[in-house]
Amino acid sequence: MGYGIDEIQRIRRILSEKLDPGRYEHTLGVSFTCAALAMAYGEDIDKAEMAGLLHDCAKRFPESVLIEKCKKNGVYLSDAELESPAVVHAKYGRYLALKKYGITDEDILNAISYHTTGRAGMSLLEKIVYVADYIEPRRFKAPDLKEIRALAFKDIDECMLKILDGTISYLDGKRSHIAPDTLSAYEYFKGLKK
Repeated sequence: MGYGIDEIQRIRRILSEKLDPGRYEHTLGVSFTCAALAMAYGEDIDKAEMAGLLHDCAKRFPESVLIEKCKKNGVYLSDAELESPAVVHAKYGRYLALKKYGITDEDILNAISYHTTGRAGMSLLEKIVYVADYIEPRRFKAPDLKEIRALAFKDIDECMLKILDGTISYLDGKRSHIAPDTLSAYEYFKGLKK
């Protein structure tokens, strides 16, 4: 199945009705940033834009509802994910992308699934969505954002490492649970720089 402009516009219309205005603006920002990163790294632009559009498609539900929807629909949640319910929207988003939006491309589905945690051995598309979610134009709170935005277009692996390092430090400082996938992603990208 192709993901050309007609399909992208159709999904934009649906999401504009389902997401609150702020989340929809974020979604557009991520999708456009994904397209720009895809151009920079030679990834399929339409696939990147589609993955960016759908990365937060499940974010409209409260965490407790997401957990129930996952249970009801057979979406496996690990103990670690249940300890960090803020990441559950990614798992249910993958399910919605497949079942509601008809996305069958495994790379897009994985990009949605891992856009909050990352993982070791990410594909280029997965890295693009992860980074775009962090640097999209409406984001402003992260430290060193100007530097990270520039780095995203120079060395995506180094950018991943910098974002993961900052995320782990932030969560550690708050004494929040850190997803095992995030820790393994950090070790993986750190290992690439040796």
